[in-house]
Amino acid sequence: MREPTASGRPAARPAPASQQTMRRQNLGLVLQQVAAGAADGAPPSRAEVAAASGLTRAAVSSLVEELIGAGLLAELPPAPSGRVGRPGTALTLDPRGPAGLGAEIGVEHLAACLVDLRGEARVWRRVPADNRGRPPGAVLADLAALLRAIAAEAPGLRPAGLGVAVPGLVGAESGLVRRAANLGWSDVPVVAGLRSALRRAGAPELAALPAEADNEANLGGLAELWLGGHGGAGDFVHISAESGVGAALIVSGRLFRGARGFAGELGHVPVEPDGPPCACGARGCLEQYAGERAVLAAAGAGARRGEGGLSGGAGAGTGGRGDWIALLADRAADGDPAVRAALDRAGTALGTAVAGAVNLIDPAAVILGGGYAELGEWLLPAMRRELAARVTVRPWSDDWLAASSLGRRGPLLGAAVGVVRAIVEDPGRFTG
Repeated sequence: MREPTASGRPAARPAPASQQTMRRQNLGLVLQQVAAGAADGAPPSRAEVAAASGLTRAAVSSLVEELIGAGLLAELPPAPSGRVGRPGTALTLDPRGPAGLGAEIGVEHLAACLVDLRGEARVWRRVPADNRGRPPGAVLADLAALLRAIAAEAPGLRPAGLGVAVPGLVGAESGLVRRAANLGWSDVPVVAGLRSALRRAGAPELAALPAEADNEANLGGLAELWLGGHGGAGDFVHISAESGVGAALIVSGRLFRGARGFAGELGHVPVEPDGPPCACGARGCLEQYAGERAVLAAAGAGARRGEGGLSGGAGAGTGGRGDWIALLADRAADGDPAVRAALDRAGTALGTAVAGAVNLIDPAAVILGGGYAELGEWLLPAMRRELAARVTVRPWSDDWLAASSLGRRGPLLGAAVGVVRAIVEDPGRFTG
């Protein structure tokens, strides 16, 4: 007998899954098994997929042929196994299949990349662009031109979706940037605006792609979960900096967004109640001690810097003009006492803010990403010192605080890889 609902009426019996729905689910199950094996360095055979998934070998063989026909799977040459009989043929994600297109809007740069189904970046470009205070339409026009050029550089790949990283509060479902203070944007429909810009740029096929925008710190945290060396923990705080300071909270292997989608504004956690005023209207926020302008000013680089971003501007990651992260790292490595003191001060403030997060949510790890990762050598000691002093009611180890190997690549990789992960989870729209 069915249990009654709160209204007193019997609960509706769940509708049985249709054969088409079941097949679509099984296609995703097979593709996910292959993706997991490939990620572990052990591409599975059909028999291994059947054993892991619980499906029959005949069903797996039929599903694999469908996925190969759709350009989602490929067979590797048979490898000798040392066993009697015909060696099994391993399966892998097809590197020529649907691809993920990623875009990033920074305060001092634009970037785009194209990743294949394996999550490997096949084309990558980052260009200088002073976007602070520029009209959104002009920024999106430049980004559309960059995306069109990226797509043209990899004619063998088929972009299947577009992810956009933005340094601000973003409604991920609506594609609306509620506020990006360091760009000077409020209520900007980034996804809709970029579609229009792509059509004007002569790329209607890119304008028609499924597209989403998200906060760059969120995407950096997801990239760490999917590609970094610390995602296996499943529960961690990822801290990064663009113009401001942001955090992504990964809980049980999922991004925690909060009730309204704006969790992670670590930069506006107060570390000194009577500290200097912040652009947000409060005082003593973390950004006033560990944000890019504060660090550069304390290091004596502010007068030459202008209004650049802590995550780096032109030539970020290459030591090019305007790359202030590289400048700070170089000067710290050379022993510049003012730079080292500024980074120690920033690390102390970061440690104070992060200690509150650690005590509140008990993460398995805290990861420094973005520009902070490249400055980790000088930020981490002060952070560890502060965490040791402030996290005293629960276990804490210095080993649980580390720098990401992805660095400033994280947000853009997160935007692009999110597209291909969606394909792997639900390949049905590509199999006809």
